Amino acid sequence: MQHSALLCCFVAASLVGDAAVGAFSVKEAESGVPVIPTGDLKLFDPNESALLQGTNVLSERVSSGSKFTIAPSQTIVDRPPAGAAVRDAQHFLEHLDAHGELPLNFAKPNQPVTATVLGRTKLIDDDAPGDIEHVILKLPEGFHYVEGQSLSLIPPGVDAKSGRKHKPRLYSIASTRYGDVLDGNTISLCVRRAEYVDPVTGEKDPAKQGVCSNFLCDVRAGDEVSVAGPVGKTMLLPKDSNTDIIMIATGTGIAPFRGFMHRLFMENTLARHMFGGRAWLVLGVPVTGGLLYKEEFDCMQRNAGADQLRIDYAISREMTAKTGGKMYVQNVIAENGREVFDRLDNGAVIYFCGLKGMMPGILDSLEEVAASQGIVWSEKLAELKKNHQWHVEVY
Repeated sequence: MQHSALLCCFVAASLVGDAAVGAFSVKEAESGVPVIPTGDLKLFDPNESALLQGTNVLSERVSSGSKFTIAPSQTIVDRPPAGAAVRDAQHFLEHLDAHGELPLNFAKPNQPVTATVLGRTKLIDDDAPGDIEHVILKLPEGFHYVEGQSLSLIPPGVDAKSGRKHKPRLYSIASTRYGDVLDGNTISLCVRRAEYVDPVTGEKDPAKQGVCSNFLCDVRAGDEVSVAGPVGKTMLLPKDSNTDIIMIATGTGIAPFRGFMHRLFMENTLARHMFGGRAWLVLGVPVTGGLLYKEEFDCMQRNAGADQLRIDYAISREMTAKTGGKMYVQNVIAENGREVFDRLDNGAVIYFCGLKGMMPGILDSLEEVAASQGIVWSEKLAELKKNHQWHVEVY
C-alpha cells in the first residue's frame, strides 16, 4: 500500500470584496479587462487595448468593476490554521477525474494489451446456484480507470462458427481506481460462469456455455488476458460529495457498487473523508449463500457514520414480500417507496446494474409508488434522466 501525505494549502484571496475577484469575475463585472490565457506575461490583450479607459493601472481597471480592498500579506499562508486536523490520505490517482476528464480507451479492442492474472477466488457457497468468481488482474503501466467504468476482455482462441477471433466482452469493474492491492495497477472483476442446462436432461451443454466467462472463471495466477478500455462516462459517482446515492443490483450487478462503496467507506482517500451524503444498497440474490461481498459490506457499515450507509438484501428463495410472494429488489423498492422518492426529490442519484430482466419489475414498482403519491411516473422519469439522477447498466 502506498501512502502519501495529503498536501493541504490554505490561501486567502489577495483581492477581497463583495465577490472573489479573479480574471473571469472581473470581466463579468464589466471592468473592460480582456481575459487572456494563464501564463501570458501581458496584463491585457493589446488587440483590445483601445477598449480600455483611464490610466490602465491594474488597480484602477479592477476597481472600475468591483469594490475591493487589499488583503494583508500575512493572511496568505501555506500551513493549516491552528487546531485543524490533518490526515494522511492516498491521493496519487485523484487527478484521473479531477478536471472533468476521464481515462478512456487506453487500448482499443482491435489493439488490446495484456493483463496478468494475480488471483481468483469463488465468491458464493456451494449451496448457491451457479459459480461466481472474483478475479484480480495486473494491468500494464499507465492503464488507469475510475469507479463505475467497464473493461473489455477478449477470450483466447477463435469462434467455432466464424473462424475469427472472439468478440470483446464488457465487464463492469468491481474495484476502485487504486485496485484491491491499492497500488493503482490492478483491476478486479466479478464474473458469473455462463452455463446452459438442458431443461429436459438437466445436463450442462458445453456448446452453449459462455466463452469468456468460463475462461475467466478458470484462470490461474500468471495467466495472461487480452484487455481493452476502459470505457464508460455515465455510471459514475456524483461530483458533489454531499449527494445521496441509491444502488439497485442483482447478482454480479454488484460490481460497480462494490467500487463505489470501497471508495466511500473503506479506502483512506479524500473522497471517503469528504463524503457527506447517504448511500443505500439493495442487492438481490436467490439464497443467503449467494450474497456477494457481505463481509466487506458489514465492515463498511461499521466504518460509516450514523445513518450514512443502508443495505437491504432481497433473498428471493428465503424471504417473503409483504404481498406474500418471493422477495425481489422491486419489492424492497415498493415497500420503501416513499423514502425512495423523498431521496430522489432531494437530489439523490439512483443506479441499476444486473440482468436486464430486473428492470420491468422495478419500473412497475416505481410507477405504482408514483401513482400512490399522485405523481405521473413518465414525467418523473423524464425529470430524473434530465437531471442525471437515473443510470442503468444491464446486460
